[in-house]
Amino acid sequence: MLKVRSPILDMLCMILAQAQTGSPPSIPGGGIGSFFVPLIFIFIIMYFVMIRPQKKRQQEQQKLVASLKSGDRVVTSAGIHGLIANVKENTVLLKVADNVKIEIDKSAVTNVMKEG
Repeated sequence: MLKVRSPILDMLCMILAQAQTGSPPSIPGGGIGSFFVPLIFIFIIMYFVMIRPQKKRQQEQQKLVASLKSGDRVVTSAGIHGLIANVKENTVLLKVADNVKIEIDKSAVTNVMKEG
């Protein structure tokens, strides 16, 4: 006669054998640590790929805005080229053509053009 063993019966026998030895049942797959280690690595990679470069760009933009002065040729985020005529606390007066001046936020300046 052919005996067929079921996986449930095998699992039950293994649990009973571990209960007799006094050791706790093992979690398949290596436990909770094997779940968190890859998750931590993913967050570390995301920090170096996304968050750190963004912080660097923000710091560079703040330095650029702080260093604006009259006479600088600049480009705004809208693509407007002009010459700074006056610097105020939060805005700059930008000369874009003869007798045409517009007032924009300092944060709208994205690039200072080099002379020459």
